[in-house]
Amino acid sequence: MKGALPYMAMAVAQVSQVGLTLAGKKAIETGMQNFSYVFYSNALTCLVLLPAAFLIHRSPNRPRLTFSVIGGFLVLGILGFLTQIVGYAGFAYVSATVATAIINLIPGFTFVLAVIFGLEKLDNGQWSVWVKLIGTVVSVSGALIVTFYTGPAIIETSYLNSVSPQNLLGQSSNWILGSFLMLLDSVLAAFFIITQAIILKKYSAVLIVMFAYCSVIVVLSFLASLVLEHDPNAFSLQSRTRVLAILYSGLFGAGFQVTLGAWCVKMKGPLFVAMFHPLGIVIAAILGVIFLGDGLYLGCVIGSAVIVIGFYGVMWGKSKEDKKVEVESSKSPLLQDNSEKHTVVVP
Repeated sequence: MKGALPYMAMAVAQVSQVGLTLAGKKAIETGMQNFSYVFYSNALTCLVLLPAAFLIHRSPNRPRLTFSVIGGFLVLGILGFLTQIVGYAGFAYVSATVATAIINLIPGFTFVLAVIFGLEKLDNGQWSVWVKLIGTVVSVSGALIVTFYTGPAIIETSYLNSVSPQNLLGQSSNWILGSFLMLLDSVLAAFFIITQAIILKKYSAVLIVMFAYCSVIVVLSFLASLVLEHDPNAFSLQSRTRVLAILYSGLFGAGFQVTLGAWCVKMKGPLFVAMFHPLGIVIAAILGVIFLGDGLYLGCVIGSAVIVIGFYGVMWGKSKEDKKVEVESSKSPLLQDNSEKHTVVVP
């Protein structure tokens, strides 16, 4: 049961991530700006994490803060801020289904960065390593299929059927811009996961790391809003949709989904967390069609199937490596005991 907890936690986190995507898209559609939305969401998260962090990580067991750890908090906050801003900007141009599909490029970028930073090792003698590598490539290929191949409509939207050819050209341009922003968001998210893994190795108090991360985002989003958003209604919460979206994002975004992800990064490593992003595509497709009126196309279905195949390949390789580590760790104490038993002391 303990070994299954990270899998269950990441499955729940992906459900929350899809809901976060839909909530952000709805809030932006009401005219709310990205910076003010990010500010409110992370400010609410800070209010939740502050008492929880210092209640769970009490003083005697709390890791010691150093300048390098504080610097890591700052870098993590900057990456998180850029990831959220770019991501919400991309959501405005593409459907929730396509946004979630492109985010599935995160495992590929994370795998490459994990190898570069020494968090994943490539041992040519292990089949599990090749399965993880091939599975990552397959998953990225599936995300590219969803991005660049639409195909015939399985479920059409009344919106797309009612627009004129001129508007369709504008829709295509927005689609390309939105796809580019989501690709950039995937790269930033991969750097965020790797940075998170490095920091948690130095400072293991997950909730304090998340509180510091959200605090940096609150400051950056507030300053950016003052400089770039000249509309005095940018911080307005008159719309009920905005309030509900902020409540969901603040409680189930960084407060729940990102914290679960950080705990799983600490337990299982960055690639494990990144490879759960493909599961969100199925949930996003269903919720996008039901609640947002998004269309469902053949390219999305084919790409999703390819993504899932790659995902399970990586998970299989990861499980084989975990079993090997467990066997080696269980054997080492026995070998040490046997060596001590057979040691002869010569006077």
